[in-house]
Amino acid sequence: MPEPDADEALLRDAVRARGVPAEVVPWDAAPPPEAYTLWVLRSPWNYHHHLDDFLAFAARVAARRTLLNPLHIVRWNARKTYLRDLKQRGVPIVPTAFVPRGGGDETLSAIARTHGWEDVVVKPVVSGGSFSTRRFRASEFETGQAFLRDLTTTREAMVQGYVPDVEGLGERAVVFVDGTLTHAVRKSRRLAGDDEAVSEALAISDDERALAEMALRPYRGRLLYGRVDMVRDGHGLPMVMELELLEPSLFLAQHRPALERLADAIVRAAAHAAR
Repeated sequence: MPEPDADEALLRDAVRARGVPAEVVPWDAAPPPEAYTLWVLRSPWNYHHHLDDFLAFAARVAARRTLLNPLHIVRWNARKTYLRDLKQRGVPIVPTAFVPRGGGDETLSAIARTHGWEDVVVKPVVSGGSFSTRRFRASEFETGQAFLRDLTTTREAMVQGYVPDVEGLGERAVVFVDGTLTHAVRKSRRLAGDDEAVSEALAISDDERALAEMALRPYRGRLLYGRVDMVRDGHGLPMVMELELLEPSLFLAQHRPALERLADAIVRAAAHAAR
């Protein structure tokens, strides 16, 4: 864990309080899969620097023990190209263009012109904690092109239209735990180098709930947890920024019922895995 997650000690202690031994271990210095009955991925926040190794670790665990969330969802969610799948299902997403490793044929200016963008965010397809995420206005597209070129030397990248509402109502993170949407928080805008700031727990509005349910529908029966990050478009309608099913903070300190629900679900999963 390059930075601590406030959820970790709370969740570990809640599971232990239910009579189930629990430990927090780093994925990249973990014991053999057989050391534990159940493995729950929570904050492997350096995985985007070592994706192949991380997915190999997850596959080793899943081959011998129960892994949550499941391996096929982890593999799918590790790359933000999952946004294409959401869009194909009709889920509203933040407009996104993907740029292959090597840069492809289009410049940042051409991508922005095609989509009618004058303000964009550029980031890697595999990323975490706003790694290499930068905003460029139209007057900065030449600098943005150099950044995109450097980024795609080693990685796939993506370009998104900047959504002004992240500075207004703000990005909303809607949390899902064991089959239920539990609460939301408001997150501050975060680019590379920014610290994250979040609100106390908020009620989930009807349209946020509908969008989260739509985004999660094919996967929810197989998920222990998840988070749908969303922001509103120019017409005030919510759209998905990210669907976090691999390693999201769940803001358990802000909403005790979600903590209790997750701990109960982990205990049940551990008992099932032990049978």
